[in-house]
Amino acid sequence: MALAKLGVVVLDCPDPSALAGFYAGVLGGSVEGDGDWVDLAVPGGQALAFQKASGFVAPKWPAPDDSQQFHLDLTVDDLDAAEKGVLELGAKPLDAADRSRSFRVYADPAGHPFCLCAG
Repeated sequence: MALAKLGVVVLDCPDPSALAGFYAGVLGGSVEGDGDWVDLAVPGGQALAFQKASGFVAPKWPAPDDSQQFHLDLTVDDLDAAEKGVLELGAKPLDAADRSRSFRVYADPAGHPFCLCAG
């Protein structure tokens, strides 16, 4: 028996509204709130929240002596089309050169790593 149920995944960032807008562009959904806490209700998926962190330091990837802290795996039907879309929204490629793999790694505008994974 579970002791709890996952409520929301929260990402620290310097600008919650901007990062919520980025992920709304990637995942769809509706952005709710503004200021220090912003929610993203994702249709048929896990909700995300974005919390202002004034001392935010982006994770480093890859860095053998630092942790990436966490990352999101986002399943897509077309890796090339999804890559084009996330780059237009402001993502930066971290490890996307190997086109033979079923995943590619990017950073969101605040520096959090995420993967586009072939579905």
